[in-house]
Amino acid sequence: MTTQPTWVVTTEHESWATPATGVEITPMDEFPGALIQTDKPAQEIEGFGVCFNELGWTSLARLTEDERAEILTEIFSPEGGNASVCRMPVGANDFSIDWYSYDEAPGDFELKDFSIEHDEATLVPFIKAAQAVRGDLRLWASPWCPPTWMKTNGHYACGVPSPMAQQTRYDNGLTPDRTIPEGTDGFILDEEHLDAYARYFGKFIDAYAEHGIDISMVMPQNEFNSDQVFPSCTWTPAGLARFLRHLVPEMSKRDVEVFFGTMERPNERLVEEVLADPEIGDKIRGIGFQWAGKGAVPYIHHAHPELKIYQSEQECGDGKNDWRYARYAWTMMRHYFNHGANVYDYWNLSLDEGGVSRWGWSQNSFVTVDHADATYTFNYEYYIWKHLAHFVQRGARFLPTLSYTGYENVLSFANPDGSIVIAAQNDMTSELPIVFGAGGKLIKATLPADSISTIHVPAELLA
Repeated sequence: MTTQPTWVVTTEHESWATPATGVEITPMDEFPGALIQTDKPAQEIEGFGVCFNELGWTSLARLTEDERAEILTEIFSPEGGNASVCRMPVGANDFSIDWYSYDEAPGDFELKDFSIEHDEATLVPFIKAAQAVRGDLRLWASPWCPPTWMKTNGHYACGVPSPMAQQTRYDNGLTPDRTIPEGTDGFILDEEHLDAYARYFGKFIDAYAEHGIDISMVMPQNEFNSDQVFPSCTWTPAGLARFLRHLVPEMSKRDVEVFFGTMERPNERLVEEVLADPEIGDKIRGIGFQWAGKGAVPYIHHAHPELKIYQSEQECGDGKNDWRYARYAWTMMRHYFNHGANVYDYWNLSLDEGGVSRWGWSQNSFVTVDHADATYTFNYEYYIWKHLAHFVQRGARFLPTLSYTGYENVLSFANPDGSIVIAAQNDMTSELPIVFGAGGKLIKATLPADSISTIHVPAELLA
């Protein structure tokens, strides 16, 4: 049986389709439009993933057990989306059922009241169901907010609702005089609180381990500059450095890595200030970037190529799950991988139709559940993500591409088995004939109008 390349295409009208015309592979007898630099492999790819949020599980709970299994098998199995490196919150986030932490007893520095009982109804079964499909699933975690008694305002939020903002549909109970602005420390920065919070992380790791869920890495704070109306806590880099001096040793006891993040501002100096700390700077193993933080990624990767880069949360849309935003999702993947990303994580796995959070923000998701008739749909963004996640194996290397004008929308990877993965967007309204060069061969295809394509070429066809 002759080995053939695999080619799949997604358009607004059809997802994950096999084109009727095939891919032609010939010797390198002309200069290609896009030259895959197989001789210059860049960063190693650790995997792709999604975040386990409470509203993801409550939406899936509307379906039958068999339907949930079908969805999770599709997303986590190597035969499907191949998700392997996933995120989870430490306590409540903006897509939780409501606010909670693992210890809301004021002044409980000994953490006697610490408990993850809340999670045992949602996040624990969610993750365990994914583990049943993918036994080697890797997890990392970050908090959105510490226990409220550890904050300067004693509240889970930092900001008050504004009628001008989309994500402020509901009153959060915070009064204007108790807001905590960006660029300040919302955490009580004394040694007693910092030490207790580091041990809080440790108890979180230990409690999940008792459920057979190992967490391999943590970040200290989600979006530390964002004074949100939902669970949040602002920090300065100096404040985070002080906390990391407690957190790093606590995590080292459990062989858990510590990354800095998540970064949501395009200001690399916020990272550099922490990396320059003489006590903990050289113990930070990577950085998580999301939203506008993508603007700092090229600079940090250039200055610190030894640090891993996680795209920690793909920008999450408006709940419409339309083709427009799926096309934008492709540009985000291009940006991150071209600038050193090792991991790419999507945000909401599943949401009810409309994607509305507890705090009123409508967002996109891989899966939409129609609660009226308990049916589900895979959305465009799942397939855009799958165009890379399904084919790019753990341990693959990113391959830079040299392109003529008009052929720049390409991402390429070399898998450990020697195969090549080429993903490309044709953003025009007409077909685009394109010739890729890789490994001394030409790979020729005609990309459909307004499409995303992935071509997987086995190693033997490149010899």
